[in-house]
This record gives sequence, structure tokens and C-alpha cells, in this order.
Amino acid sequence: MKEFLFLFRRDFQNPEVQPSPDEFKTHLEHWQVWFEELSKQGILARPIQRWDGAGKIVQRGKSAINGPFAEIKESIGGMIIVRALDYEAAEKIAQGCPILELGGSVEIRMGS
Repeated sequence: MKEFLFLFRRDFQNPEVQPSPDEFKTHLEHWQVWFEELSKQGILARPIQRWDGAGKIVQRGKSAINGPFAEIKESIGGMIIVRALDYEAAEKIAQGCPILELGGSVEIRMGS
């Protein structure tokens, strides 16, 4: 099994995809069920890591600058590491992710 990083991205500023308080509560319950299922299957290598919104941009020959920037449309809302045989299996796991319910996406990266 290989490890894959899942980055959860969503447009947090678009009012069209903002859930009501009740919808958000249900959405959080979907996350909990999804994480429990991944854990039961033994494929959740590392639980969700919250993204604090801070970061640095490093460019060759320049000083590091603060980022990410407000003009970025989609923000990273969190990340996990899962175990899967290959990209295809990781994609199947990602298709069950609750972030998709709110118009978000899952970026998949394979670890070394």
C-alpha cells in the first residue's frame, strides 16, 4: 500500500455554496461517518489536519513572503493521508469525500 495526501479545497467565499447551520451540522456528520469508515477499513493513515490559512511562498533568490493570498479562489480546508494501492484506488476513496457535497474538490498527491 502507498500513502496518498488528500488536500480538501473549497471556495469558502462563494455565497451560493455556503450551507445553512442545519446543513452544516449534517455535513459535519457526513465527515465523521466518512472518517470512521476509512478508519474501520484501515486506510486512514493520518487523521484530518486542519489548515490554519497561514503559509509562506518561497521563490528562488527571494525572501519568503506570507501567503496564501486572498485572491486565491479555492482555499485548503484540511488534509489527510490515506493508504491505497494506486491512484485509481485513491480516487475511489476520494469520491466519497463530503467536501464534494459543497462543491469542493480533493487534490490527490502520492507520497514517496
